[in-house]
Amino acid sequence: MATLAWKEFEPPTFDEAKRTGTPLLLVLTAPWCSHCRDLLETTFADTAVKEAVEKHFIPVLVDAERRPDVNDRYGTGGWPTISYLTPNAELITQDRFLNAGDMLDQLIKIAEQYAEHRDEIGEGIRELWSQKSTDTTGGGELSTQIVEDVVDAMYEKFDHRYGGWGTRSKFPHPEAIDFALVMVAKRQDPRMKEVVNLTLDKMMEGSIHDTVDGGFFRFSRTPDWRSPDFEKVLDANSQRLRCYLEAYQLNGSPAYRKTAEGIVSWMLNFMVDPDTGAFGGSQDADADYYALDAAGRSSRDAPKLDGTIYTNWNSMAISSLLKASVVLERPELRQRATRALHFLVENLYDGEGTVYHYWDGTYHLPGLLADQAYLIRALIDVAQHTGNSDLLMPAESIADLAMRRQTSAEGGFFDILEDGKGQGPMGRRNRSILENAVMAESLVRLSYLSRRREYYDEAIRTLESFSDDYKEYGYYVAAYGRAVDLVFYPPLTITIVGDRESDAADALRKAALISYMPSRIVQMLDPKHDPVLISRGGYEVRDQPRAYLTTGHADKGMAQSPESLLARMDEIEKERRRSL
Repeated sequence: MATLAWKEFEPPTFDEAKRTGTPLLLVLTAPWCSHCRDLLETTFADTAVKEAVEKHFIPVLVDAERRPDVNDRYGTGGWPTISYLTPNAELITQDRFLNAGDMLDQLIKIAEQYAEHRDEIGEGIRELWSQKSTDTTGGGELSTQIVEDVVDAMYEKFDHRYGGWGTRSKFPHPEAIDFALVMVAKRQDPRMKEVVNLTLDKMMEGSIHDTVDGGFFRFSRTPDWRSPDFEKVLDANSQRLRCYLEAYQLNGSPAYRKTAEGIVSWMLNFMVDPDTGAFGGSQDADADYYALDAAGRSSRDAPKLDGTIYTNWNSMAISSLLKASVVLERPELRQRATRALHFLVENLYDGEGTVYHYWDGTYHLPGLLADQAYLIRALIDVAQHTGNSDLLMPAESIADLAMRRQTSAEGGFFDILEDGKGQGPMGRRNRSILENAVMAESLVRLSYLSRRREYYDEAIRTLESFSDDYKEYGYYVAAYGRAVDLVFYPPLTITIVGDRESDAADALRKAALISYMPSRIVQMLDPKHDPVLISRGGYEVRDQPRAYLTTGHADKGMAQSPESLLARMDEIEKERRRSL
């Protein structure tokens, strides 16, 4: 079998390409993707293909999940992706899966065209980028109309037969379901009730749902959720877990609870690395295995696990397991989540604000915005569920460093660090509206917990920078709508002051977290550990823990028992919703 000598996506490879004037063949794959394995084991194992690649190109192989920055710039939205690049790493054209014959024809065709027209190709690329907007004025002011526009965009493209969005393949879009849940909880919007119930019901009833091992496959090739690709990935399951838990909190559906329990079971039985307590990234697509019932599966090895530990995906899992610990009344899940967080903080965070993307025995790839945004969220969530406000310190360090080195002149955050040596698209930083929305929401929550106004101001600036063009993205900007809504519907903050190890404090914390409330923040301040934050908040320390309630920065009273706290929270939310 012919074997290509694949090179790494790193500076020496690009130096070689520029020095020799040789174009690059960049192949993006995903670890769970059977088509990717077929491409490597058949197409690129063909002797004629191998010889053509070696003669005309420098071959580069990239794992798209380990290098999302590369995938964002050179990917097609699916895998495998075959990208043909100039020696300066600019994109010429792209393909998806090709058999050996078609691959050979394409290699020869592109090599000939590049050799004959390299000057025209280079000039065309320069002209294309010269036409890109250089406006740095930022967006306009935020308004509640943004929230209404996002709701309308979600419902306009909603599939009223099968739920979800899409007329061909169907992905879950958990951010959209999450935002719809907010609208149901706040104002009982009948359109968003349909979005939530129909989508969750149809996903749960479809073949995309694995009722044996638990969890969901990544997507369906048809809109009825009944033709799945059989890979399972940590991020999509973590986000769906949150959706089913919150929907269960809202309507009490036993089926939603059972589905959530199944996702938790899959995460704990198949995805946990016993040595670290963190979670692997994905489980392989094995259609034969998943066609079996429980008895049949018990006699076979489970599909292969990609044990790479990703910061952003583990952060999503941590946040969802914490919610599950309360909603499912399983306190051991809080311990699982806390252990995973400690691994991330100890191994993928440098103590000074830098966050790394993945761990495979050591840490790799610093400065991706998604990792920072979701890790800040996870740190906040663990602090809320454990009462350990010390976890706000790494969250603040991450936020501070991101604000110093990744903010854009037009507002918002760049997706990667600035790299003067970056080639082609890697030298151009992007601003993702999804990642910026998550970062903005995390900063808003962090500002209330740390009592630092600069985080709130940066969040507003970030959201404003997209206020002129968010409509271009349709229902894909649900997370942006949620973040903007948090600005106009400030969080109900429950601050519990007292001994965080006491049973009384734990009872108040559980009461504060048990119900679904999308804009709630819970904080435990212990006089022994948090004197600075207690002083900033002006709280009085008593013998027994007390819960102080505020909406935004407006005082809403105090509660001493779980029962009185729940009653007061309910009163406050009813008052607020009447004013909508």
